Amino acid sequence: MQSLVQSKNRRAHRGSLLAIEPMSAIDIKSLLQLARKMNPLKPSARLRGKRVLLLFYEPSTRTRTSFEIAAQALGASTTLVLSSGSSVEKGESLLDTAYTLRAVGSDAIVVRHPHSGAPQLMADHLDIPVINAGDGMHEHPTQALLDAYTILEHKKKIAGLEVTVVGDIYHSRVARSAIHLLSKLGAQITLCGPPELLPEVSATLAENLRITRSCEEALRGADVVMVLRMQRERLAGLKISLPDYIARYQMTLGRLRLAKPDVLLMHPGPIIRGLELTWEVADCAQSVIVEEVKNGVPVRMAVLAQALGTVN
Repeated sequence: MQSLVQSKNRRAHRGSLLAIEPMSAIDIKSLLQLARKMNPLKPSARLRGKRVLLLFYEPSTRTRTSFEIAAQALGASTTLVLSSGSSVEKGESLLDTAYTLRAVGSDAIVVRHPHSGAPQLMADHLDIPVINAGDGMHEHPTQALLDAYTILEHKKKIAGLEVTVVGDIYHSRVARSAIHLLSKLGAQITLCGPPELLPEVSATLAENLRITRSCEEALRGADVVMVLRMQRERLAGLKISLPDYIARYQMTLGRLRLAKPDVLLMHPGPIIRGLELTWEVADCAQSVIVEEVKNGVPVRMAVLAQALGTVN
């Protein structure tokens, strides 16, 4: 009986993208190479007849929209299901929702959920691919992939790059996926933030991670700087106040100049100008924030094509 369950799970997970952590460097590079072949401006019939279901339990603009555009650019039809206005509001369980969406003909489900492990649970019980569009404080794998894609467009390689991540690492699924991916591809990563938002245990996420509380120290010589979104409410009750956070960790032009002249300034969005970064930094020549959004489409096209078995 156990072997039958394991066999079912293997079938269910085939094509699913649940996290970066279990992926090999070869798998990551292969997916990025496939993304380079995708052109959102040239519609394709690669997924004609396929139905992609977008199941979002949390608000989203960039991820949801780019997945929808990516699917349609490949010829697939899409259906959006939000938690508000659906049976979720009536108390329906995640699995019952998943079974329902499979029963109506979904070929793949893209899910964003506030609880870590929700996409994994769905993939364990469905016979179609499940793609994680962000789950709790766990991972956001397609964000890490599009960030790597963006870095490669400018730097041509990731191995040996000095990457600095600044902000609320503790709550950030974006940071976790980025750390796993960039470290697998050979980047040297420095994490920077206040102790409450960057516990020492973060250093165990990957090999050769460095932690510092000094923003200035973290930025010196950096090739890539990734600034994370800061939610004001998460500072409530902590030893560091909002003004203190801004004074110590806000990305300013002065701080950014400590990095290399050709540094890339990244942010997963939505950006909060005047909090985690200044208006000038958001729009500076080193900023690739808008490029990240644009690159999300070919990357998610590649993810969907691979999930539905149409990579040739």
